[in-house]
Amino acid sequence: MNGLKLSLRTLLAFAYALAGYLHLVRPEPFLTITPAWVPCPHVVIYWTGIAEIAGAIGLVQPVSKTLRRPSGAALALYALCVWPANINHMLMDMERADGGLGLIYHVPRMMLQPVLIWLALWLAEVPMPWAKRRK
Repeated sequence: MNGLKLSLRTLLAFAYALAGYLHLVRPEPFLTITPAWVPCPHVVIYWTGIAEIAGAIGLVQPVSKTLRRPSGAALALYALCVWPANINHMLMDMERADGGLGLIYHVPRMMLQPVLIWLALWLAEVPMPWAKRRK
């Protein structure tokens, strides 16, 4: 693996591990942006923190693609599943009189989510059905 890919994989794993840690020790900010239709939000926030930490650990496995690939796929799926919370956060902020964090935060955040999904798959070397196979 080239140095850039290894560095990005380590950085992404660190970001997910930090987010997971924050889900566990400071769940309040995550609870405030969780959509109302999510059942048992405290439990969901707890387990999403565990999932982020587990995915981060799997993503940085040095040799084993057996663990890294499922971890990358799981983190990509996770990023897709939490997108509604990010959308909910943006809508809540836009309804506030002061605009909350504003579009300067939320528009890049919305655009970053597909990048995070792709990055988790690419860095974990998850085979894509449409990709050409190298011989």
